[in-house]
Amino acid sequence: MPASANRGADDPAAARPWRAHYPPGVPAEIDLASVGTLVDIFDESVRRFPERPAAESFGARLTYGELGRAAGAVAGWLQREGVGPGDRVAIMLPNVMAYPAILFGTLVAGATVVNVNPLYTPRELTAQVADAGARTIFVLENFAKVVEAARPGLPLDRIVVVAPGDLLGLKGMLVNLVSRRVKKAVPRYRLPGAVRFSAVIKAGRANPPERRPVRPDDVAFLQYTGGTTGIAKGATLTHRNVSANVAQTGAWMDATLGGQELVMVTALPLYHIFALTACCLVLMRQGGCLLLVANPRDLPGFVKTLRTRPFTCISGVNTLFNALVREPGIRDVDFSRLVFAVAGGMATQASVAKAWKELTGKAIVEGYGLSETSPVVTVNRLDLPEFSGTIGYPAPSTEISIRDPEGRPVPLGEPGELCVRGPQVMAGYWRKPEETRAATTPDGFFRTGDVAVLLPDGQLKIVDRMKDMVLVSGFNVYPNEVEDVIAAMPGVAETAVIGVPDGHSGEAVSAYVVRADPALTEEAVRAWCRERLTGYKIPRRVVFRDALPKTNVGKVLRRALKEEAAAG
Repeated sequence: MPASANRGADDPAAARPWRAHYPPGVPAEIDLASVGTLVDIFDESVRRFPERPAAESFGARLTYGELGRAAGAVAGWLQREGVGPGDRVAIMLPNVMAYPAILFGTLVAGATVVNVNPLYTPRELTAQVADAGARTIFVLENFAKVVEAARPGLPLDRIVVVAPGDLLGLKGMLVNLVSRRVKKAVPRYRLPGAVRFSAVIKAGRANPPERRPVRPDDVAFLQYTGGTTGIAKGATLTHRNVSANVAQTGAWMDATLGGQELVMVTALPLYHIFALTACCLVLMRQGGCLLLVANPRDLPGFVKTLRTRPFTCISGVNTLFNALVREPGIRDVDFSRLVFAVAGGMATQASVAKAWKELTGKAIVEGYGLSETSPVVTVNRLDLPEFSGTIGYPAPSTEISIRDPEGRPVPLGEPGELCVRGPQVMAGYWRKPEETRAATTPDGFFRTGDVAVLLPDGQLKIVDRMKDMVLVSGFNVYPNEVEDVIAAMPGVAETAVIGVPDGHSGEAVSAYVVRADPALTEEAVRAWCRERLTGYKIPRRVVFRDALPKTNVGKVLRRALKEEAAAG
């Protein structure tokens, strides 16, 4: 039965109005039978673009041909070690050159990638790796001390230690020297039996991989999610899921950009699903180059990289774009070749989008996705002349439905939970059938937990997270709206809004503000809001802080602020 029949004629999404507004050349559906696997995509790019730069790190480049050979060496070593289909391999790396080689090498070997945040504590590392059942881990030497501390709780058979300069040739020696001796960024560690990545490459080149069949339904990634909402769960993403999403996004890019060669500033960590697909996998399909930024928190160093390497596209989150436009030296960067800037992960504030457009001449283009959807659900036109404030249109072969708490479609223009169905939606949460059932509607839609509105032309606008909505005397207050107002105020660098318990109104709005102007006062913030918001949306309390708690990709952790407020 078609999805529209499942939902009924009363569902505004059944008409799929977004298709009439697709850019010319974007198909309504992708050919699922031809998407293949991620190994197919990688092999094809290595074959088509052997001399093109695939990645650049610390000023050194790796061509597609060189990357293919390095990935083959990793695959050969893994197979010699007995790692193959069904096995999970943890990768605990920032954006260094070894990451794509290890990523594709693992997939070529037929194994499953488990991306790990290298900033994890031993407790967090133990929980994720144990849940995934990974018995092999690749870790940057800067974080090997964490693996040492977690090792007693982990049944690891293989530990590979990676240096920042690996695969960089002679330049890598200098990078490693600076990291170890100048910056002293490598704490002493003891990992008996661990091997160096350089030794893996040497051994793997002497043992070419056996090309075993990789099937579309094989698990490509266990992508852990839940950092902003609680206990992490592994989204089980098959090759079909992710390859379909690469095809969906690639079709959109092909129609808008043609075949031009792209250089993507990759500052968001590749272990996060946004950068993994939207930067690494999609750019690899296009034959583009990843300009890898290992530490985007080093803003002066980041800006220096942007000044020295021409680029055509950049991805980020609101906080990253906000930090860049405020960074001294950013106006010396040449943005003349910039084709598009794409944002996701959190709502982009209008004031940040305006500052970016004034700086670069290009509008920020928002999209939307989740770990559970590989991640892209919706996309905006990449050639938008101005920031739209929407998350764009559902990608080809994607169905959406906006539903009330009882699961019924809401009228057009009314807010409700965004529900998604398509080939990019995960197979389920790893070993958590109850969690999977709870996140899925009876007719097979994934419940995102985000409140959205479907506009008449088929665009979608995210209102907020359902769990973050504040209920003030029966009225819904969405933190994104209040944050957008406060962020536009002169003297405000960053802001976050949460709801706190209130004996009179049930909940009250509380705003946390990082000041750009130290003279800014609570009353000034409230007065600014009073002119722009109805009474129940005005923050009852304004708290000034030096910084806001954030996830590894820069999303503000409202949950941490709620816990702080509850602790008093």
